[in-house]
Amino acid sequence: MTEGLSPDPATPQSLEGRVRAALGGVVDPEIRRPITELDMVGSVEVSADGSARVGVRLTIVGCPAADTIERDVREATARVDGVTSVEVDVSVMTQEQRKALTTKLQAGRAARGPQFGRDSLTRIFAVTSGKGGVGKSSVTANLAVALAERGLAVGIIDADVFGFSIPGLLGLVDESGATVKPTRVDEMILPPVAYGVKVISVGMFVDDTSTAVMWRGPMLHRTIEQFLTDVYFGDLDVLLLDLPPGTGDVALSIGQLLPHAEVLVVTTPQPAAADVAERSGVVARRTGQRVVGVIENMAGLPQPDGTVLELFGSGGGAETARRLSIGQESPVEVLASIPLSVALRAGGDAGSPIVVADPSDAAAIALTALASRLAVRTDSLAGRRLGLSVS
Repeated sequence: MTEGLSPDPATPQSLEGRVRAALGGVVDPEIRRPITELDMVGSVEVSADGSARVGVRLTIVGCPAADTIERDVREATARVDGVTSVEVDVSVMTQEQRKALTTKLQAGRAARGPQFGRDSLTRIFAVTSGKGGVGKSSVTANLAVALAERGLAVGIIDADVFGFSIPGLLGLVDESGATVKPTRVDEMILPPVAYGVKVISVGMFVDDTSTAVMWRGPMLHRTIEQFLTDVYFGDLDVLLLDLPPGTGDVALSIGQLLPHAEVLVVTTPQPAAADVAERSGVVARRTGQRVVGVIENMAGLPQPDGTVLELFGSGGGAETARRLSIGQESPVEVLASIPLSVALRAGGDAGSPIVVADPSDAAAIALTALASRLAVRTDSLAGRRLGLSVS
């Protein structure tokens, strides 16, 4: 080759490099990082006639994302100019390769150590309510999806151990109606992803979602602790926790494990609901958490003539916020008032969040506005470790 000239772009050697570069755009749908960063790409060979052969190493046998990864690898390779055909050889990582992968993903974090300590840049919102039936889980699911739609990396821990519903609300069920299971890579758990949101729930670990979970305090605490240590969420902008209603063991465990979490209290417009809603906020504050706002759900049913039918009364959200403001340096606000919506209910039944399925619905507009408000960070990052290093 003449000095100073670039390699012929049609040669197999240059095509191999371009194929590897193209594979950098293939993202593992569970880990949400390029497969080239995860050392999932093995050999890449391109013959003189443009026939490409790519080796791909899956994390485990029976990887649920296998078909998606193979398809994406094939399509990315075929798009490279000069490639005439593609063959993908799929294999599985060795134990040593899996160990190297989990070490890389933990990024220096001690094995089984917490992901969301005080130095974490992830904002944590604990969504709670004084009693059940106020739409707390629907609010959590739609808020998470609305935040993800804004380009944020979002995760949900469905900590409502006895009444888990987040997987169903986000459509994480297979054709038989069974809840989608997370993938295990050694001791690391990869949460399923729906609408761009990483989700983990007790419902993913029971064989039948109709089975009643009968656990006491120590078991509940260990479960939440495991979700915070063994589940690989990666670098999240926002983590939402859907707590069970009331002031029981799970709320106390969250207060102990995540005392820096910000609390969102969901209530209804019914004035009597302020009594029970206030209790959940008070318990959170006693564990060191800060109540940042009240979300008033089921705030009237819009009528065709423009009026609003207040089926559950009015003023409950404002009264809850007023009570929770007592004893805090900054007042607690009503962050959103979400109207009753048939579409919101139907979307929950179908596993299709209303913020995506029907963004023009009044409830969807209110939830999207709430996401926009919470996406703005108001706390200072001064003195926080940013996880950056100088090479």
